[in-house]
Amino acid sequence: MITKEQADKLHALAWTIRFRVIEMIGIGKTGHIGGSFSAAEIVSVLYGHQMQHDPQVPDCPTRDRFVMSKGHAALAQYAALAEFGYFPLDELGHLKELGAMLQGHPDLRRTPGVEANTGSLGQGLSIAQGMALGIRLDKRKNRVYCLVGDGEIAEGQIWEAAMSASHYKLDNLTVFVDYNRIQATDHVIKRLNTNPMNSKWEAFGWHVIEVDGHDCSQICQALEEAENQKGKPTAILAHTVKGKGVGFAEDTAAFHNGMMDQEQYQLALDLLAEKKGAFQCKI
Repeated sequence: MITKEQADKLHALAWTIRFRVIEMIGIGKTGHIGGSFSAAEIVSVLYGHQMQHDPQVPDCPTRDRFVMSKGHAALAQYAALAEFGYFPLDELGHLKELGAMLQGHPDLRRTPGVEANTGSLGQGLSIAQGMALGIRLDKRKNRVYCLVGDGEIAEGQIWEAAMSASHYKLDNLTVFVDYNRIQATDHVIKRLNTNPMNSKWEAFGWHVIEVDGHDCSQICQALEEAENQKGKPTAILAHTVKGKGVGFAEDTAAFHNGMMDQEQYQLALDLLAEKKGAFQCKI
């Protein structure tokens, strides 16, 4: 279990990630606010608490791996990577510029700390499973984490990978499902109902944990449980809110990949500065 002070630091990091995402997108440009915001605490806990990683040696063989399968939420990962020193914070201001380090979806050839090119939805879990198999073959103790969306899991390749990972008893693999219930154009259940989520993953042979995806203490506890699980991979179903923290973007498909005007941009920055400051003041 983590302490209250540790949890506050992780929550402050999550709000900082959201703040950076808004800065990256700016005014009058489309950007994936919704899914980046719903995943902020998950990303915060992975980089700020759970994973073994070294920004000075991004390809260290003993590192844990994180695959952002829902690649459109890469902005949350970019913000975390910059906060931990993988590249200068100034790079965040060049998002999606021609030739820039940070593109709309992760590119391992351009960005230190990125493990896989993702964004063609459904492929990331297969990549993560391959990493987990390779680590086991090398007799290493590294762990692999993968974040998928609840809309993304409509892709058949997710379930092929889920079945395979269970068959190979990959207990060094943990998948997070960002369970925000909204995909690009509408609520998931109106497009292709992937419920019941819990029993699906269990039926494929996974150990399943459900958490409040915006509670860093619950996420840390679930990850500890996953580490102690032997003989099967773990799926953490993280109940989240699309666009968490900014009213105009919350729980709506409009800001899956939305555009802010000047008023919305400033409002978002003011709200997020206040929220991250509230946690930082407690430390």
